[in-house]
Order: sequence, then C-alpha cells, then structure tokens
Amino acid sequence: MLGLSTLALVACSSDAKPEEEARPVLVTHPGESTQTATAFAGEVRAREESPLSFRVGGKLIERKVDVGAHVRKGDLLAVLDPGDLQAQARAAQAQLTAAQAELNRAKADQARFARLANDQLVSRSTLDAQNAATQAAQEQVNSARANLEVARNQAAYSQLRAPADGVIATRSAEAGQVVAAGQAVFSLAADGVREVAFALPEGIVSEIKPGQPVLVESWSQTGKRWPGRIREISPAADPASRTYAARISVDAPAGALELGQSARVYLPGDGHGGLSVPLAAVQRGANGNAVFVVDPKTSTLKLQPVQTGPFGEDRVPIVSGIGANDWVVAAGGHLLRVGQKVQPVDRDNRPVTAN
Repeated sequence: MLGLSTLALVACSSDAKPEEEARPVLVTHPGESTQTATAFAGEVRAREESPLSFRVGGKLIERKVDVGAHVRKGDLLAVLDPGDLQAQARAAQAQLTAAQAELNRAKADQARFARLANDQLVSRSTLDAQNAATQAAQEQVNSARANLEVARNQAAYSQLRAPADGVIATRSAEAGQVVAAGQAVFSLAADGVREVAFALPEGIVSEIKPGQPVLVESWSQTGKRWPGRIREISPAADPASRTYAARISVDAPAGALELGQSARVYLPGDGHGGLSVPLAAVQRGANGNAVFVVDPKTSTLKLQPVQTGPFGEDRVPIVSGIGANDWVVAAGGHLLRVGQKVQPVDRDNRPVTAN
C-alpha cells in the first residue's frame, strides 16, 4: 500500500506544471513625435569636384602634389615624359620650314612668269598654272603652321596644371605609371561653396523635392544645426545600394564645414505631431510592423500591429495602432512571445503599473 501511495503522489506531481515566473521587461509610453527624427548620414563635399587628367597619353615621370594639398590655379601638378611630343613638335617645325621655302620659290617663279607674260613670251595659261602653284604652296605653309601649333600644344599638355584654386581630394596615379589620355590622375575639390551629399532611400524619394528645407548637423559640432535646402536629387537609383544621391546647399559660416566631414541631414516632417517609439521596440514580421504591448489586466504581452512613418535615427513615428497611454516594450522584443507574463519596469528598473 505504501508503494502504491508513493506512485500516486509522483503521478500527481508530474501532471502539475510549475507557474511561469514573470519576466522583467523595459516598457515606455509612446512619446510625442516631432517629425524631425528622419535623419540620414551625409558627407561634406565641394560644389565643384573635377577629375583632372592629361589631354595626351604618356609615362608619368613626376608628381608634384599629394592628397590634401591646397593648390592655386595654374600650379603644376604632374609631368609626363615630353620626349616624343617634343620630337613631333620639331618635325612639325621642319615641315613648316620646308613649306615656307617652297612658297618662296613659287613666289619667285610667279614674279618671273608675270614679267614674261607681260612681254608675251609665255602663254596666259602658263601664268595661271604658276599662280595656282603659288597658291597651293601658300596652303601648304598654312597647313604646316597649324600642325606645328598642334604639336606645340601637345607638348605643353605633358604638364598637368590646376584649373582652379582648391584641394587635391584623391590621387589615382604614381610616377612611373603609363597613363592614357583622359585617365584621371587627381580629383580637385574647388574652393568655395561646400555641400552635403547623402543618399535617399527609394521608399521616400518620391516625397522629397529639390528646394525642400532641411537641417544639417556636423558630427564634430553636435547640437549645432544649420539650415539648408536640397539642391538636386539623382533621377536614377544606384544599382548597388538602390538609393538616390542627393546634394544639399548649406547656409553655414565659412570654415564651419570641412571637406570630408561627416554630417547628419534632418528632413522635416509634415508637422502633424503624433506618437513615436524607440527604434528597438518595432518588430518586423511577415504582415508588417508591430510592437509588444503589456495587457493592463493580465500583465501579459500582446503583439499590436502598427503603421509606422519613416524610420529615424533612434525613434520611429507611429501613425496608428497604439495610444499614448499604452505601455510598449522598448527593447528585447525578439526574446519575447505573445501571451508571456511579464513584470514591466521603467528605465530606472522600478516596477510600473500597466494601466
């Protein structure tokens, strides 16, 4: 009998499930949305950025500047081996000299034939032929002179000079390298207006137009924002990132934005206010976005579908789905499940009443 009683007690204890312990979760009420949280990472760039290249090909024998160097208009940046180009110029000069000598001889013959024609010692057709020969010799001189000018220009193109004041942003060739005509050797960021370049996701590009006001904040000067306007938006998306390149003209003091600095671009919202939740609170699912909300009666979780606005840097605007008095799980949602019993706490780890 004792053994049967023991077995019965063991069977009863195995059928009873231990009550699940309430799990602490960080909760928060949805905050007010300023609709200015839509922020993008950008980079300070020059309004005018020019790739610099030689107009002729050849071997690069000397590089005068490094990346970051400030140059003035006309400064020498790099030099190609000019030997072949100078030889071509000398050949063109020799051709011009020969053509000039032929022209002088033709003119002398023309004058002699003209005197003979006056004395009726040669026919008129012979004089016309000599006049034509003289004209052809003149054209040969003109052609040789033009070829010499081109050859001298080609020789001069062996020197790459700065087209404007600015900063050398990149270098793409080194001394000893053979470069082709038009191949970029440097890129020059011209002095003057500075802009911010950033990328717009394709989900909101249709809502953004050139001329729209924005705010720009430098990473090195957190809290200080300057007004700006979107100057241009690329009509085609980048094939790799599927984003649209955009440029912003910034109304900032001279020297406030340096080339290459990182910046945040804040796009203004529609101004209707609304609610927002922390970025980590939003759970992505097959049916859209949702948040975990604590049921005030049972202290259990339910997954509430929500309609979100454009994601910001650390918060997400909520268009519909929850109210201002709901307790939303602010973090760790990927470790939770629907119906789980929880103990809501605030950011100071103090228990809160879900009401």
